[in-house]
Amino acid sequence: MELQSQVLLWELVLLHMPSGSLPAASSVVSESTVSWAAGALAVLRCQSPRMVWTQDRLHDRQRVVHWDLSGSPAGGPARRLVDMYSAGEQRVYGPRDHGRLLLPPSAFHDGNFSLLIRAVEYADEGLYTCNLHHHYCHLYETLAVRLEVTDNPQEAGAHWDGEKEVLVVERGAPALLTCVNREHVWTDRHLEEAQQVVHWDRQPPGVPHDRADRLLDLYASGERRAYGPPFLRDRVAVGVDAFARGDFSLRIDPLEPADEGTYSCHLHHHYCGLHERRIFHLRVTEPVAEPPPRDSPGNGSSHSGAPGPDSTLPRGRSVINVIVPEGRAHFFQQLGYVLATLLLFILLLITVILATRQRRRGGYQYSDKKSGKSKGKDVNLAEFAVATGDQAVYRSEDIQLDYKNNILKERAELGHTPLPTKNIDLDKDVHLFPWLPVFRKEYCK
Repeated sequence: MELQSQVLLWELVLLHMPSGSLPAASSVVSESTVSWAAGALAVLRCQSPRMVWTQDRLHDRQRVVHWDLSGSPAGGPARRLVDMYSAGEQRVYGPRDHGRLLLPPSAFHDGNFSLLIRAVEYADEGLYTCNLHHHYCHLYETLAVRLEVTDNPQEAGAHWDGEKEVLVVERGAPALLTCVNREHVWTDRHLEEAQQVVHWDRQPPGVPHDRADRLLDLYASGERRAYGPPFLRDRVAVGVDAFARGDFSLRIDPLEPADEGTYSCHLHHHYCGLHERRIFHLRVTEPVAEPPPRDSPGNGSSHSGAPGPDSTLPRGRSVINVIVPEGRAHFFQQLGYVLATLLLFILLLITVILATRQRRRGGYQYSDKKSGKSKGKDVNLAEFAVATGDQAVYRSEDIQLDYKNNILKERAELGHTPLPTKNIDLDKDVHLFPWLPVFRKEYCK
């Protein structure tokens, strides 16, 4: 009774500890991010077959002990000698072993699973193994003992060979093969139900894990406790047959935007030493608006057959422009456009400059030709004036004029002399005056 009260006290301490102060054996099995639309049914999956309560279905046959013998003088494979379930049922396999092999009926209460052989024979020599199986908690433990039979009473005794116990027994004497395991998982059969619990915690956004709120407590005995804020308490639930199916999924219906946060499912099986935690980051999105049904032409609601404005959609909302950041390839593409435009502008500018220079050079050549023609006529006129003999009277006159050079002076003198009208085309008759180009150059100088 005292042991039971101590275990119950430890259970209450564990259940009322905050989620951040769980034992070190607790491990995070999974962590995921889930999202549902507001107003929908949200299901946070938390399942474990190891939490299935099977005691009533198996009639407490989860725990079993059995003794096996191998390496006997007769040879052959290992054989099962005796086994016993936690319900007290004991079964001996060999016909010659009935009444010779015994197990304590209170083995699963005091943890003593030792095997008693009443009268040892040489055929009993070999390696004995004590096997403890807990099918409910998936636990397996094995203990080995070697039995040797002798006729000398002075050789009887027990010693340790470094791996296992070696028991030497006189032939015909009883032998006790020791196998003791007093851990509570093999003895506290009536406390399994009290040490199995599942609870859900919730962390609002920005709240650390050690300050999470408790939502639900579930016990294998059927007891349930609901916590949490009032706006969420009435909308969360876990299946009634959770421990029968191992499904402790949390259902939130309907989901609201205020339900966002981090939810954690804690599975504790203190009897089996199971401590698991599953974390869910819940995100609530806006509900998707369904398209309005189109009015058929024959229902009388619309004569034109075109759908009318949707009255369910909110009005007066502005359009949100989403700017997607451009990639590096798009930047180089725009840079190429700019460089190509700049190169085209430079080519156009060079073309204009070259055309302007060419035009100016052509104008200079035209001016040189025109001035050359006028100078040729002056030379011919001077020559003609020199050839005329009656002009000597006028040239002999002493005209007191001040001229800057001889060319202006000659031109002034020729201006006072009447010249006969004579048309001479130097361009056509240039072959008649081969000396004319040399004279032009000398006269221009």
